[in-house]
Amino acid sequence: MSSLVENADGSVTVKVTPLKAVISETFFKLGCSELEATRIAERLAGANLRGHDSHGVIRAPRYANYIEEGTQIPNVTVDIKIENETLAVIDGKFGFGQTVGEQAVDIGIKKALNNGLAITALQNAGHLGRIGDWAERAAEKGLVSIHMVNVRGSLIVAPFGGIERRMSTSPFCAGIPLDNGDEPIILDMATSVVAEGKALVALKGGKPLPEDAIVSEDGTITGDPKPLYGETKQGMFPNPNNGSGALRAFGNHKGSGLNFLMEMMAGALTGSGCAGTINEPKRRFCNGMFSIYLSPEAFGHSDDSFVSEVRAYVEFLKSSRPTEPGGVVLIPGEKERQVMADRLKGGVPLAKEAWKDILNAARNAGVMQSKIDDLLA
Repeated sequence: MSSLVENADGSVTVKVTPLKAVISETFFKLGCSELEATRIAERLAGANLRGHDSHGVIRAPRYANYIEEGTQIPNVTVDIKIENETLAVIDGKFGFGQTVGEQAVDIGIKKALNNGLAITALQNAGHLGRIGDWAERAAEKGLVSIHMVNVRGSLIVAPFGGIERRMSTSPFCAGIPLDNGDEPIILDMATSVVAEGKALVALKGGKPLPEDAIVSEDGTITGDPKPLYGETKQGMFPNPNNGSGALRAFGNHKGSGLNFLMEMMAGALTGSGCAGTINEPKRRFCNGMFSIYLSPEAFGHSDDSFVSEVRAYVEFLKSSRPTEPGGVVLIPGEKERQVMADRLKGGVPLAKEAWKDILNAARNAGVMQSKIDDLLA
């Protein structure tokens, strides 16, 4: 297979290495260091590889806009505002989440390895991307971790029983390490029916949304993403803040309650700030992340007793009879690993319009067409 294949339905499939090269070159041209540009490309494409297209390369044009607007700042080093042996309150200073998120997670990992547990409160971070990246990073060091995230300045989700936007997608993530080089168990989910990026994917001609994902201004429940974005002017990238509709919380009151908890922990407690207030409904965009890191050894587990119990329960859970003949019961993260195996081999599928936006962002950043052609050769 060549690096780029145009499919019969108008979509494209791009090999991951040249795809990352185009994204990396784009952000290098926009002022990111070579290391940061590579990091952004790795994490965006990594989300696509795992089937999280909502947090993948489709976000590159929006990130480029963030630099132009000053919403996200290249090449930032975090500041630690408060610190002791097990706690750190960290200011991301609106740097790229792929950079300041990694720095914050490494601070938490170091403290947990030294003290058995740690809590970090990251405030004012740029878009943190796929939160599963951070749980995986902790699991590589043998740590259990929990991550609660909010999005200040992003009012795109309606609370249960409401129509008007009052919440962000507020993801929750947890990671459980295994041993012998096995992939960790990762639970990573938005507290809305879908992440905003999935609505963007659908808007761009990708996978359709569930029929209960959106509530329109008149209270109609729909799977049409257009009410979330409104009209997008020619040459502009869709903005979810411009629509009159809203995403819905998953599971009605349960998802709405979890969403509220993310605001309390990642927004209020970290000091990053909640999605909005009546007096300040339009806040500067950023992510807050409240993270807990736990060493199994600190809980009295010796050798592999923790991992053995985890494996025994996984075996028990997966022994449940599937609802469909030939089906299989999956644990968190298992589907992502299956998708990754397929996409590493066959490439990353992208809607035609999404691919066009990515190439336009590269050109607008100053990447010459000849360079794009070379990267995709």
